[in-house]
Amino acid sequence: MQLFPMEPWVPYLTAIAAAGATLTGLVFVAVSINLAAILKQSWLTDRAAESLLQLVGSVLLATMPLIPSQRPEFLGTEILVISGLLWFFQSYVQLRYLRSGVSHPIHWRLVRVVQTQLAYIPFFVGGILLLGRSPAGPYWMVPGLIFSLLAGVANAWVLLVEILR
Repeated sequence: MQLFPMEPWVPYLTAIAAAGATLTGLVFVAVSINLAAILKQSWLTDRAAESLLQLVGSVLLATMPLIPSQRPEFLGTEILVISGLLWFFQSYVQLRYLRSGVSHPIHWRLVRVVQTQLAYIPFFVGGILLLGRSPAGPYWMVPGLIFSLLAGVANAWVLLVEILR
């Protein structure tokens, strides 16, 4: 038996999932348009993968609460597992980028790392709260979803526009 209803969240989560899916398509277009330039530099292929994970992750994490009649602790487990895997892979890619010796300004590096942390920390908190059956859990997912979309858009911008500068 669920302690709090997820029905009021359906429109918001559906909109976030649709936005994430649409932006995922934009990243695929950006990659296909600039494929030759992206393949020349390994840090750009990693950036493309990072962007896709961020956006597909927002779709996955927005749709998990839409599963009907789900107990909060199951949802919390799903959120923790999915966000944990996404965070691990993106952190690995970013660590590889930081160690690569690419001479980018330090603020570029910081923005990528901070975007990822701002996206996934709220999911961890929300997942833990859901495990404890707290109605505050879904509210913690909101900043994670927003930062995931913002990070995906920023990466799409780099892959579509900045790459040509």
